[in-house]
Amino acid sequence: MQYIIYPPEKLNATITLPASKSISNRALIIHALAGGGPMPENLSDCDDTEVIVKALNEMPEVIDIKAAGTAMRFMTAFLAVTPGVHTITGTERMLHRPIGVLVDALRYIGAEIEYAGEEGYPPLRITGKRLDGGPLVIAGNVSSQYISALLMIGPVLRGGLELRLTGEIISRPYIDLTLWLMNAYGAEAEWNDIDTITVKPKPYTGRRWLIENDWSAASYWYEMMALSNNRDDELALAGLADGSMQGDSSARYIFSLLGVKTTFDCTEQGLPTTIRLRHTGHRLPRLEYDFVNSPDMAQTFVACCAAMDIKFRFTGLQTLKIKETDRIEALKTEMRKLGYVLHDVEGRELTWKGERCEAQTHPAIDTYDDHRMAMAFAPLAMRHPGLRINNPEVVSKSYPHFWDDLRRAGYTVEEAGQEA
Repeated sequence: MQYIIYPPEKLNATITLPASKSISNRALIIHALAGGGPMPENLSDCDDTEVIVKALNEMPEVIDIKAAGTAMRFMTAFLAVTPGVHTITGTERMLHRPIGVLVDALRYIGAEIEYAGEEGYPPLRITGKRLDGGPLVIAGNVSSQYISALLMIGPVLRGGLELRLTGEIISRPYIDLTLWLMNAYGAEAEWNDIDTITVKPKPYTGRRWLIENDWSAASYWYEMMALSNNRDDELALAGLADGSMQGDSSARYIFSLLGVKTTFDCTEQGLPTTIRLRHTGHRLPRLEYDFVNSPDMAQTFVACCAAMDIKFRFTGLQTLKIKETDRIEALKTEMRKLGYVLHDVEGRELTWKGERCEAQTHPAIDTYDDHRMAMAFAPLAMRHPGLRINNPEVVSKSYPHFWDDLRRAGYTVEEAGQEA
C-alpha cells in the first residue's frame, strides 16, 4: 500500500492523541505482578500494547509478540518470575534484535532461560520461578527497556534488587518513568546514588490508574506546526499533562526553538488537559541537541529541521541502529530522496550542514516496518505536496488512527490509484 499526502491550506484542528504506549506497557506488567486489581484505564490501542494484553490474558505456551520490542523485553523478565514454561518469539526482524544483555542479567539472578535459536537473540524458552534477586551490575548505555524490565520485577524478588549502572546512562527519563509508576503501585524503588537503584522486596498493590496520552505522538503535530507557513494556524492536542513524566514531553521545549509555542488549558501538575500550539515567528538558524534521553524523537527533528532549512548536529543516537530498523541509515537514505544529504559519525550522531542533492521527482518514502519513519516523514508533505509513504499501515504499532487524524486536520490522504 502507498499513501499520497497533500497538506491543508490552513492547519486548525483539535486532535485526541493515543494513550501513552510507554506508560500502558509498564502499567500492564506491574498490574499483572500485583496479582490483579482494577485494570489501568485509557490503555493504548496500539499493536505493541495489544500483544502484551493478549499474552497476559492467555499465557499460551508460545507467545508471539510480533514486532514489539518493548513487549519482548518486558515479557522476558515477567515470564522469568512467573511459574510456567513459555517460548517467546516475534517477527523476522525481532529475531535479529539483540537481547543477550537482558538474558545474561536475568540468568545472573537465577533465571532459567534458553536460546531457542541464535545465541543472543530471540526466540527464548523461559522456565519461570521465584528468583532471589540481590545486587546486579549492567551497562547504562544499553536500551533502557532492559533496565526497566529488570526494575519492574524487583519487588517480587526474594531479596529485592540493587541495580548498578556502569558508564554512560542513556534514556534516563524512561527509567525514571518506570520508577514513578512502580512507586505509584506501592513498590519502594529509588535512586540511592548517581548510578545505583535499589528496589526493596515489597509487593505491588493493585490500584486505579488513568494513563496519560502520548507525548511521542504529539511530536508529529508539533512538526506540522513548525512546518506550517500560516501564522494563524493553531492545533489543540487533548490528553497531555504539564509536568509529565514522559521523556518525550521535552518536545515542547525543543520545538520552542523552532518557533512553536505551547500553552496548557490547565497547568495542574500531572492532570491531563488540552495543549495549544501556535507560531511565535522566531526560530534558531542552527540546532544542536543530545537525544540520549529521547531517541524516539530523533527522526522527527531530522526531517523537520532539514525541511525548515535549519542546519543541525544531533548526538546521543547510538540506540537508533537497533530499533525497528537501522534508523540512522534509513534517515540518510530517505532524506536523500528529498534532496538532503546527511552524514553520521560512528552511528552516534547525525549532522546536516545544508548540503543538497537533486531530489526525486515523485519521492516515495520507505518505512522499513518502522512506525516512526512513516509519522516523521508524513508532515513533510507541507513542503513536498504529493509526498508518498510506502506501507503506511506500520503506524498501527503506536498510533493506529494517525492517518484518520491527518484527514480530520484537513490533509488529503489518498491511496495510490484511488482515494483512501
